[in-house]
Amino acid sequence: MASGFQVLTLTDEAADYIRTLLDASDADPIGLRVAIKTGGCAGMEYELNLVTEAKAGDDVVEDKGVKVFVDPAATLYLLGTEMGFESTKFRSGFTFKNPNEVSACGCGESVELLPADLSKFAQKN
Repeated sequence: MASGFQVLTLTDEAADYIRTLLDASDADPIGLRVAIKTGGCAGMEYELNLVTEAKAGDDVVEDKGVKVFVDPAATLYLLGTEMGFESTKFRSGFTFKNPNEVSACGCGESVELLPADLSKFAQKN
């Protein structure tokens, strides 16, 4: 994105877990890719995969010593998002505090997202 905005930020816990995933992989990944796909009760799901090479058009976020590659089709849906990681007694996984989220399903697996309003985002930053 040419705007100079960082699409998303990482908590320390998210960065640590990404580092753990990268170190445990035999594929020599260079980072984690975040994308949005259609699915689930609310209509959209976050999709995460290890990356061995960047794709043309990716937004590359370097935060806390790790790289996150954001699929270009997901950029407007993720703008301003904080990606975290939590581990509880019953669940562990990445979390997303996304200002573009309109609603989420009860099971927590899918969300409804609207593209970010760039004029409002520019005013905040």
